[in-house]
Amino acid sequence: MADWQGYIILFLVWLVSTILFRAIFAKTKTKLRLPPSPLALPIIGHLHLLAPLPHQALHKLANRYGPLIHLSLGSNPCVVASSPEVAKEFLKTHEPSFSNRTKGIAVDYLTYGSADFSFAPLGPYWKFMKKLCMSELLGGRTLDQLRPVRRDEIKRFLQLMLKKADASEAVHVGGELTRVTNNVISRMCMSQRCSEDENDADQVRKLVKDTAELTGRFNLSDYIWFCKNMDLQGFGKRLKEVRNNFDAMMERIIKEHEDARKERKGGGDDGEVKDLLHILLDISENESSEIRLTKENIKAFILDLFAAGTDTSAITIEWALAELINNPNIMNKARQEIDSVIGKDRLVEETDIANLPYLQAIVKETLRLHPTGPLIVRESSENTKICGYDIQEKTQLLVNVWAIGRDPNHWENPLEFKPERFVSEELGSRKSQLDVRGQHFHLLPFGSGRRGCPGTSLALQIVQTTLGAMIQCFEWKVGGGDDHDLVDMEEGPGLTLPRAHPLVCVPVTRLSPFSSK
Repeated sequence: MADWQGYIILFLVWLVSTILFRAIFAKTKTKLRLPPSPLALPIIGHLHLLAPLPHQALHKLANRYGPLIHLSLGSNPCVVASSPEVAKEFLKTHEPSFSNRTKGIAVDYLTYGSADFSFAPLGPYWKFMKKLCMSELLGGRTLDQLRPVRRDEIKRFLQLMLKKADASEAVHVGGELTRVTNNVISRMCMSQRCSEDENDADQVRKLVKDTAELTGRFNLSDYIWFCKNMDLQGFGKRLKEVRNNFDAMMERIIKEHEDARKERKGGGDDGEVKDLLHILLDISENESSEIRLTKENIKAFILDLFAAGTDTSAITIEWALAELINNPNIMNKARQEIDSVIGKDRLVEETDIANLPYLQAIVKETLRLHPTGPLIVRESSENTKICGYDIQEKTQLLVNVWAIGRDPNHWENPLEFKPERFVSEELGSRKSQLDVRGQHFHLLPFGSGRRGCPGTSLALQIVQTTLGAMIQCFEWKVGGGDDHDLVDMEEGPGLTLPRAHPLVCVPVTRLSPFSSK
């Protein structure tokens, strides 16, 4: 009993000391002009206000306190931008001060100490990898060379859907789309199909799922200073397990690639298209390279591609199909466009997308309402002023992409799914030309500026072509098959804005383009 009393006294002393310290420390900061802020609680600050879905909770706070607010996320100062004008201040006007990403303990561990590209600090290595992504790894030439991989995986997916349609069998759409994107990324990265070996397939899918879960879950150690070196939620064991499994898989695949390279050495260039891992190994072996890539850099980059390129594309297609099912007039308009441009004797291809503006508009409208990155996360590298407010070094920045896409000051009827807003001049030439690459700050699904997503072109090719083929080849019936059944549009928790409830449909064959190929 005496021991417990001692612990309680120590706790009370610590709590009072902490509150007093915060009060005194706050007085030293009275000279700072901070953005509006809700009332904070001791220790946890405003963390309690972010449940259950942070982007929605932050949107409600912005409606009350304005488009720029200041929060205390535990021990971490944070500012939230919720309008295009404020986002532009951070991501363009003051971009050099906000070009680093915040990284949690899970991200840092899984990426071998931020040896990847996505979370690497701004510096020579990051600049080298950015240039490499744009010129070789994810540049136009490489994507063109690997187009047959994407075409083949889409065909395999459609052939599976045809079998399901023949059997009038329901399909877990998101799960099958994740399988497609998994296979696309795996073949582009390593020339291996995840689904060739079911054990490998399960391992990769579990890896992507676990990585998204561990990096997306709230971790006390990231927010409460005295918990920094504690593993109160038991994440450590799972992190080690996930990274060890990924590491073992990558070591095996890298060795296979190195053995194949030794066999080909001296035999000349056989014209074979290189996968991304071969390109990375070329650079790591190039003694004249500006930066020599380590094996950890290579493995972390591949992890980036799986984590960022699998779940996001599948979820975007799933949201788009759900919106189309709920808006049959838009679905019919998209089919008419595809039929008039492509016909009914062949499958829609990536090279057709430029001639399908309404399909492009559907994808843009989907990304406006359902961005797979609802929050852009950055960190200030120096003291600066934004909109007249003082922003200190090491302040976390959250740009609420989800809220900006639904801003009634910039979008007419913002909750309505209306692709016409991207193709019709009636809404003004500026909005009709809005791009998803973050140039106008009204639409930021892939971020903006130097730290914008380098895989935007790849993601759009996968999403637009796959969705176009699904519209072209099938009707999609939900529930009991009644044409009037609507899809639930509730959002679920997660970094990539998943659906709360899986989209389950019965595909009904509309046309099969394979017989003429």
